[in-house]
Amino acid sequence: METFASDAQKTPKPAEGKLADNIVYFARTLRKAGMKVGPAQVNDAIEAVLAAGIGTRHDFYWILYSVLVTRHEDTVVFDEAFRLYWRSRDLVEKMLQMFSRKAADRSEKEKKRAAESRVADALFEGQKNRNQPEEPPQVEFDARMSFSGQEVLREKDFAQMTAAELAQAKKALSELRLPHDEVKTRRYKPSGRKLRVDPRRTMRYAMRTGGDLIIPQFREPRVVHPPLVVLADISGSMSQYSRVFLHFLHALTEHRRHVHTFLFGTRLTNITRQMRYRDIDAAIDDSARAVEDWSGGTRIGETLATFNRQWSRRVLSQGAIVLLITDGLERDEVDGLEHEMDRVHRSCRRLIWLNPLLRFEGFQAKAKGVRAMLPHVDEFRPVHSLETISDLCLALGTGTSSNRLKTPMDWLRELDRAA
Repeated sequence: METFASDAQKTPKPAEGKLADNIVYFARTLRKAGMKVGPAQVNDAIEAVLAAGIGTRHDFYWILYSVLVTRHEDTVVFDEAFRLYWRSRDLVEKMLQMFSRKAADRSEKEKKRAAESRVADALFEGQKNRNQPEEPPQVEFDARMSFSGQEVLREKDFAQMTAAELAQAKKALSELRLPHDEVKTRRYKPSGRKLRVDPRRTMRYAMRTGGDLIIPQFREPRVVHPPLVVLADISGSMSQYSRVFLHFLHALTEHRRHVHTFLFGTRLTNITRQMRYRDIDAAIDDSARAVEDWSGGTRIGETLATFNRQWSRRVLSQGAIVLLITDGLERDEVDGLEHEMDRVHRSCRRLIWLNPLLRFEGFQAKAKGVRAMLPHVDEFRPVHSLETISDLCLALGTGTSSNRLKTPMDWLRELDRAA
């Protein structure tokens, strides 16, 4: 790997092939970590570095970023790969931890950052393949109190999954048992059960025989899935969770008609049409291209006002259920946020707030945005793992929330008692 010169000095021209080889291997690492990096981009990156030169580490970062990163959601992966690969301060310590033997650390380990596991697996994949451990002898043991790999994957945070685990999680989301929530409408459909006579159909059939033969026809209320409206936050702190949740919404869209998906950061974008594509990769890629503010800031109050003004009358009908996916960290003032949340709550049958910050045990509803939104939601749920999404499906199907979850008002009471 190439080292960097000080900010004031220019690095002399590297030996032929050294820097190019490092950039090629770095691009290969990005590709294994899940980014779409082709040979043409690698060649452009090498030419860009040779043309611009390497003055500082900051300049070198933005030269590679401008060529290799084409999607907003790849920024986290690129940052972590650049930090590990291009000789950051803690690279030596990380390599020593990976390749040296040491006593087991009983202290609480620092939680990995987002995308760190995927990049580390891609970077050190060759080393892991060369050092294949010997097969341990088979030992029989009592596994009644142990957990399988599938159970561990169900409880693992999406942001801490490796690339392989994330692929398994996406596959599991597509095979998840979807909610069977149906509601009766005021319209009727023909029925073979003799519950209620349908006078109109009975007279229409009698006219075929001139009224000589009247055979009663029956009807029953039509049962349909209620509309499901999803408002997903794709700001910098939420983009990873929203992107994984889109896989679940794609599977849901294939099995029911009225699923409306909206993404918001600083503006509101309707991606309902994109989510109807059969190919999930094409659906998410097209959705990412339609969104101009992916991994940007957050304006929850302003985007909810846009939704209430332009879309609520179209999609919030027939007992619609609204899923709001956001951390509640409002960027602007919260004066209008409470009014817009109350308007959404009054326009739908159930308003469920999915917040990934609930994965932390010490979470408290101290933020102004969270306190303004909590009084106007029916349920307050986490959305950071396969288990939490499975619980959401169960809650949607039964129409009731779990007893182990605290209600939104419980969160506010705890905050008031602490104050």
